[in-house]
Amino acid sequence: MSFINNWRRSVRKDGSKIGAEQAQDIPDSPDSPSRLSVLSGPELDPIIPDFKLQLPQNSETLGSMDPSSNGCSRSDLSVALEDCMAALDLFLRNDFEEAQARLLSRSKDSMYHALTYATILEMKAMMTFDPQHILTAGSTMKEAQALCQRHRRKSSFSKNFTEEELHAEVCYAECLLQRAALTFLQDENMINFIKGGIKVRNSYQTYKELHTILKSTGYTHGDNHGHFEGGVKLGVGAFNLMISMLPTRTLKLLEFVGFSGNKEFGLQQLQEGSAESTFRSFLCNMLLLCYHTFMSFILGTGEGDVEDAETLLQPYLKKYPKGSIFLFFAGRIEEIKGNLDAAIKLFEECCEAQQQWKQFHHMCYWELMWCFTYQRHWKMAYFYADLLSKENSWSKATYAYMKAAYLSMLTDDDCLTFGETALTLFRQVPGLKQKIAGKSLPTEKFAIRKARRYFAENPVLLSAPPLEMMYIWNGYTVIGKHKDLTEGMLKTLDEAQTTLESLPRTEYTIDDQCLLSLLKGLCLKHLGHQEEAEHYFTLVLCNESQIKYDHYLVPNALLEHGLLCLEQGRKDEAIKLLETAKHNYKNYSMESRTHFRIQAALHKAKGTGENGVHVPCSP
Repeated sequence: MSFINNWRRSVRKDGSKIGAEQAQDIPDSPDSPSRLSVLSGPELDPIIPDFKLQLPQNSETLGSMDPSSNGCSRSDLSVALEDCMAALDLFLRNDFEEAQARLLSRSKDSMYHALTYATILEMKAMMTFDPQHILTAGSTMKEAQALCQRHRRKSSFSKNFTEEELHAEVCYAECLLQRAALTFLQDENMINFIKGGIKVRNSYQTYKELHTILKSTGYTHGDNHGHFEGGVKLGVGAFNLMISMLPTRTLKLLEFVGFSGNKEFGLQQLQEGSAESTFRSFLCNMLLLCYHTFMSFILGTGEGDVEDAETLLQPYLKKYPKGSIFLFFAGRIEEIKGNLDAAIKLFEECCEAQQQWKQFHHMCYWELMWCFTYQRHWKMAYFYADLLSKENSWSKATYAYMKAAYLSMLTDDDCLTFGETALTLFRQVPGLKQKIAGKSLPTEKFAIRKARRYFAENPVLLSAPPLEMMYIWNGYTVIGKHKDLTEGMLKTLDEAQTTLESLPRTEYTIDDQCLLSLLKGLCLKHLGHQEEAEHYFTLVLCNESQIKYDHYLVPNALLEHGLLCLEQGRKDEAIKLLETAKHNYKNYSMESRTHFRIQAALHKAKGTGENGVHVPCSP
């Protein structure tokens, strides 16, 4: 039952107290359905005209005395928020341990300390993928959620919220959202994002209704209104942005819980949240930076706004010139602009800025590996893949595969320097497979499938494996901005084609020819040779029936052909190709990632920011 209907009922039955007393006796567990129930149906108003924020009296909450406020007392909530922002400032200055210690000291009694501490642990887990870090982050976030639950409104029949209760609602929703995000990161299948079922649904609906509260005529600003509003904008923006990117196939499974998203509205909410100096401004900023510099490339077609990313980053980089997280994003921005030397310098500076959290180093190593891949400096790329294989737990199989891939591009004499061979490394890949929270990583599955051919007595070599994995991570969108980088990659592909044609025909020959055709088509497209590019994409489709193993090539060739048609203004043809890729193929490598990209391409083709299945019902 909607809490809005409850408010209306309480207005009509002002004299009845029995229902409220009974409701207060019903315990609320951390996993119970949200009291902020689903807003649906034509009978509900878009705003809450009778909402009233009941602020606590000074006699109820004395709080701490602020010497600068002429003796006026501040609430515990205000003090907690101020302390958490101070801890966040320490974190952004690379003083990670002191920031964590400051938050931990009050994480058992302050919901904001608990939430912030858990958020930092989750960031750490997302950077390391260490199973123990993931377990610790998940359990700590669950504890924070339980603490928020204790501060939530006890009665669903009262129409009044205290300011603390409103903050408890938004913190509770944020805990649920972050727990879901951690699950999604472990596997790019969006079903994992909502596998918590009622938890994620509660978070989504809570954010929607808190947004309605903010827009209601009866809402009055509390002392910490800005922080509350920032929390709502963070959640509403994050959900809208993420859901707008979903493949339609996945979204259809969510229709029963009413999920919908509008990308432009999500970006607007996050932009507004990042513009204010509130507790969640930093998180809004980070989400926007992640979208523009990573999500739009890995799960999209590279449509992120680099200029917006630079604008968002500059104030933080000015305030925290040695802040690791900001140096990292500065490097990433230069990388996607194609300024690889500048990017390499910034990533190296990020590594030198601090030694407490090696996790930032690992993020930089990954990007440095790709920068040197784009430059075709195989030895340096191998060096960073080797560092990752020794220091990071994300995917030992992927790191071994990348090391083998880089050695396969060198001569036998060059490989002697490293004390390893491509053959031995490829054969190690399947044995390094791991599961994170019971899930295997899509990239790892891909690497294992590709490495299988090296177990034959006379193995058939892969054709330019670093260039293939580069496509999986959408690297051609990066090099496409620089003619010399693209021409260099095309030259390497031509050499691989010559080598392939000189070898005896095998069961893998057609697959390898189709792979090289797809990658050559991409390079030619970025060089402006559109007719030649289309020829190569079509070549893959013509050989579809003869492909034995790399079935992912066909839907991806359709995707790239569709994007090419879109660039040429052949919109109807583009949509037809994209719809074919979307509906006619399944159970192939990296399928989820391909569907994310297809959906992004369809959004672009149809000129819409919202997910194509639903009419947006964003708050």
